[in-house]
Amino acid sequence: MYTSRTQCSPFIKWAGGKRQLLVELDRRLPTGWNTYFEPFVGGGAMLVHLGNKGLIKSAVIADINRELINLYNVVQKHPSDLITAVLNDQFMNDSASFNTCKREFNRIMGLPGHEIERAAMLIYLNRYGFNGLWRVNNKGEFNVPFGKHANRALISETSLMKFSALLSRVCILNEDFGSATKSAKRGDFVYFDPPYMPLSKTANFTDYNSRGFGFTDQERLAKLFRKLSKKGVHLMLSNSKMPKIEDLYSGFTIDTVDAKRFINCNGQRRNGVQEIIVTNYEY
Repeated sequence: MYTSRTQCSPFIKWAGGKRQLLVELDRRLPTGWNTYFEPFVGGGAMLVHLGNKGLIKSAVIADINRELINLYNVVQKHPSDLITAVLNDQFMNDSASFNTCKREFNRIMGLPGHEIERAAMLIYLNRYGFNGLWRVNNKGEFNVPFGKHANRALISETSLMKFSALLSRVCILNEDFGSATKSAKRGDFVYFDPPYMPLSKTANFTDYNSRGFGFTDQERLAKLFRKLSKKGVHLMLSNSKMPKIEDLYSGFTIDTVDAKRFINCNGQRRNGVQEIIVTNYEY
């Protein structure tokens, strides 16, 4: 069990991360569950939160992003090797080093035999890229620009080792949300944190893959939500507060909560917004 002396924290920033919404999510947790599922794991804030509370007996996490899942697999199986790779002197805080790494990362992306190297590069690109974004072009190449951050530590060795210990109880899948939850059964708990529907045409930071995550995907997710609910699975979902999203989950409990969107180059434009949390159980 995880105690206050052994808590870990997310080691990567991911667009749409839930650190600032954890209080609202925590107060709506089911009273108990068997296996925990998180098919849009991102930076893993919810997984870490539940692990720190001692609530992870077994878990399944997934994401369709191959490089993100490679990183989780490396943290799970080779944390010491990853730490050594991340502390490489090539990872400097300047645009030339960043762009050199980005070119090499795109060259070896997905190549077997380069798992630890790819994971280390992703941590560096995430820490020093613009706002920790993951974005690819139509060729599938990572194309986030240098972020001009002050010098910052790439990782906390202690925290990463603790995260690795947490992942010892976790099955990690590089699969779509539908495939990732096929084994969910009565008494399990699934938290869906999909790419949010953008509130405006200029607010679309919902890249799930090179094709994005459109309303058809949102509809497919809502259909799965209803299917799993009929099986007796505990379900929680967060998304933008928009009438067409709320309509997809009519008949379930929908709570409106205040949140803040952090993805904007101008800090003054990171305005408070309203989001929804959907559950299919009483809490």
